[in-house]
Amino acid sequence: MRAICLYLHIHQPIRYREYSIFDVANDSNYYNDHYDSRQSNERIFKKVANKSYRPMLNLLENNMQRFPEFKVSFSITGTWLEQAERWAPELIAQIDRMVKSGQAEIVGETYYHSLAYFYNLDEFNDQVLMHSQKIERLFGVTPKVFRNTEFAYNDSLAKWADEKGYKGILAEGWDKILGWRSPNHVYRPAGCENIKLLLKNYRLSDDIAFRFSNRAWAEWPLTVPKYTDWINMDCLRGNLINLFMDFETFGEHQWEDTGIFNFMNAFIPDWLSKYENKFVTVSEACDLYEPADEISMPDTITWADTERDLSAWLSNKMQVSAMQELYNLRDQILSTNDGQLIADWRYLTTSDHPYSMCTKYWNDGDVHAYFSAYASPYESFMYFMNVLRDIEFRIKK
Repeated sequence: MRAICLYLHIHQPIRYREYSIFDVANDSNYYNDHYDSRQSNERIFKKVANKSYRPMLNLLENNMQRFPEFKVSFSITGTWLEQAERWAPELIAQIDRMVKSGQAEIVGETYYHSLAYFYNLDEFNDQVLMHSQKIERLFGVTPKVFRNTEFAYNDSLAKWADEKGYKGILAEGWDKILGWRSPNHVYRPAGCENIKLLLKNYRLSDDIAFRFSNRAWAEWPLTVPKYTDWINMDCLRGNLINLFMDFETFGEHQWEDTGIFNFMNAFIPDWLSKYENKFVTVSEACDLYEPADEISMPDTITWADTERDLSAWLSNKMQVSAMQELYNLRDQILSTNDGQLIADWRYLTTSDHPYSMCTKYWNDGDVHAYFSAYASPYESFMYFMNVLRDIEFRIKK
């Protein structure tokens, strides 16, 4: 059997507005949802819903109805779910139908899409529990496989997930770690007893996620026969192809006029037309395959930028100081027992915020600029710190 494990990550942050120093101690409305505002969370969410969430979810559900063998896995952040509940509840109902059909699985993660694991393990545990409870309430299932924010992974995280009883954990299949090995197998994380490690096939995933519309790419245009041939060749290195990517690849990063939806609509039945070809969820991949080897990642690996490390979030003094000051407030925040204040603080833990403060350029600079709602990394830092000052004021008050 040759299987594709298609996993899509669904996330939208709750962005802070251009929060002035003159707002501190005067206005605690950090997350401006006025529809006309450039940072309006409602405007951005509804735009992406029309371009990506609705058409892609329709495509996936239609293919599930046509092909019972077609399956997909999602990870969905709490911040996305909160916004969908407010502005597009039909999307949650649609995902619920997919889950109840048995053809979609939801992966566990942190509620706020945070880097809490690297700052405060208690906060990390709280956010993972919050996410699990939200998924159980909305969809009636408990996540069995885990992914950390931005695929940030190391051996200690695998041990944590193993002790929590997860059957699988997801990470980047980075050449520097794999060496001669292939991402097309299931592995055992170093020092773990039961949990299995699924690794992203980044070349085949990025052919769709990043290169699909690039006319300067030597392989443009990417056609279904060409892509299927590449997968067939890659199956010589192992029969599990992990295609892991952002959900917004479809319609937002790769616009509809690139042909991305037509490509997926043709690719799914084309792959299933061969008897030995299947789609599997992440849990099914863990159940079907025994570990081919043990893999150790003592240093943290992510799926971001050319370095595949945490430098996208923690490489300059602005990012480091912002995150340190933020997490230093945790005990004081929780001691207030103020639900709104705690929520406002936790929204700041979302990794998109330090990401927007990144000053990396060259290969990765355009990517950071695309995902930022602010004119510059320095403005993002300034507004973030102003919000933090107001939170400190509220604690004292």
